Parts: sequence; C-alpha cells; structure tokens
Amino acid sequence: MTATIKILSTNVSVEKGTVKKPVNSIELNKLGVKDDAHSGTWHRQVSMLGVESFNKFSKQARREIKFGEFAENITTEGIELFKTAPLDRFINDNVELEVTQIGKKCHGDSCAIFKEVGNCVMPKEGIFVRVKKGGELKKGDVLQYQPKIFRTLIITLSDRVSIGEYEDRSGPKIKEAITTFFEMSNFKYDIDIRVIPDDENKLKELVTDAKDHYDFVFTTGGTGIGPRDITVDVVTPLLDKEIPGIMDMIRMKYGMEKPNALISRSVAGIIDRTMIFTLPGSVKAVNEYMSEINKILYHLVLMLYSIDAH
Repeated sequence: MTATIKILSTNVSVEKGTVKKPVNSIELNKLGVKDDAHSGTWHRQVSMLGVESFNKFSKQARREIKFGEFAENITTEGIELFKTAPLDRFINDNVELEVTQIGKKCHGDSCAIFKEVGNCVMPKEGIFVRVKKGGELKKGDVLQYQPKIFRTLIITLSDRVSIGEYEDRSGPKIKEAITTFFEMSNFKYDIDIRVIPDDENKLKELVTDAKDHYDFVFTTGGTGIGPRDITVDVVTPLLDKEIPGIMDMIRMKYGMEKPNALISRSVAGIIDRTMIFTLPGSVKAVNEYMSEINKILYHLVLMLYSIDAH
C-alpha cells in the first residue's frame, strides 16, 4: 500500500506545553524541527496530525480548531495517520521521515484543549516521526507514504516432510501465529515458507542469506538432542547477539508441567537486524512457543531500531 499526503500546515513552538504556531516552512534536521521545543536526540522529534482527525474533534469541541493547537508540527491531509505503524516512512525529494510512535500519554489538565473539551485527539490519533533525511517542508508539499513491509521466512526442517512422507503442519502454524501478531500491530507483512531436510549446509545457506532479505526467521524442528537435530548447532554460531531469556522462560514455564519440554535446545537471537527463533517441530510446541514469543516481538522491533518507547 502506498498513498500520498498533502501538507496543510507547518507549525512550531519555542516552549513545551504550548500550542504551536503556523509558519511558512520548517527546516528538518537530525534533531527534528529547527527551533522547535520538542526537537532532540529522541524518537519523538516531529509530531504529525491529519486533518481527518481534526475534523472529528472539531465537531466534539463545537468550534473550529486551528492548525497547531494540538501541538502538531505537521498537519496533513490524505490518510488517517494513526493507522500507520512504526518504521513506516513519509518521503519526497527533500525529506524522509520515519514513524516511531502512534499516539501518546495525555497530559490531562495541563493540556489547553483537554481543559476546554475534556478530551484531546493527539494522544489517540497523532503520530511521531524522526528525521531520516533533513530538508525544508512547507504548506502544499506532498509526501509519499511507504509502509514498512516485515518479511518473514519460516523454515521447516524434516527429512520426512521434505520427501512428502508427512504434511508440514508446524510451518503453517507459525505462519498463522505471526500473521496474528502483524495484524494486531498494524504491521504490513509478507511470509515465505521453505521445507528442507535436516541438512546442515542447506540450513546455513538459508539463514545466512536471510539476513539480507528478511526481518524474521523462524525454524521448526531439529532442536532436540538426536543425531539429526542440527538446527541449534547451525544457527547459534551465526548469531551476532543471542537472546536467551525468552527461550529459557518458555522451557521453564512448560517444563514445570511436562519435564520433556526442558530437553529443547531452542535459541533466539539477532543477525544484523534479522530476528531468529528456532522452535521445536511439534505443532503443540509451536503453539506454546509462539504464544510467548508474540508477546515480546513488538518491543523487540522497537529496540532493534533504536526506538526508546518505554
């Protein structure tokens, strides 16, 4: 999905906690909007709000609300901005902005609009972006919306499945679970499934190549201690950083009731910016692992892309 937004107003304030005033243009730099109180080395450098949200709130307030009153730096028209997601981008020849946060905590009584109406649209429908490429932006300019497409590779390792002796059930189950995560997070996504035998060289080739093409890699199968269980032995040396906590927690949680779960050697980690999770081969184990992994994926994405949204 691509779309176009038009800039209706550019707005600046020199102090925090005050409405922003429309200006002819703004200069975007590595800190945000030049001379704006909210610029800095953080993820909420620039605020944006669509006129689509303005119009809804003006009816509630029963008056016309001026651009900048919600303390937004950029007022737009074209799409409902709050339906975007972190890492989506807005670009033209001059500037490039990356979404980092949807909405924010309401300041309540310290907000002029909230005191007047008892509600405020910015915490619900405003978004924040950081500057990836600086330049001038002014009323009438156009930005192209380019959503981040999260690409996922699912690898099923099984000698029997690879020759058609058994149907792959675990790979599709991972796809089902990760699809739920993407849709709940409003992330755009693309998912590929590959089935290979328990072959060390084929797995290493796939994982090594994945770091240049995929955001997530999930494997299923080969995490035990049998002679053909090679997944963990192949993946672990390839990791730049291991994330032991999530797999340790899963083993302990399910191992308390079923000690056989403790035999799994599953690992999680990062290669460059590709997140990798090695899961056991059974459908039941996949369900258990994905139910826990999905809980931390959103925060993991933010951390990996230096979005400090605590």
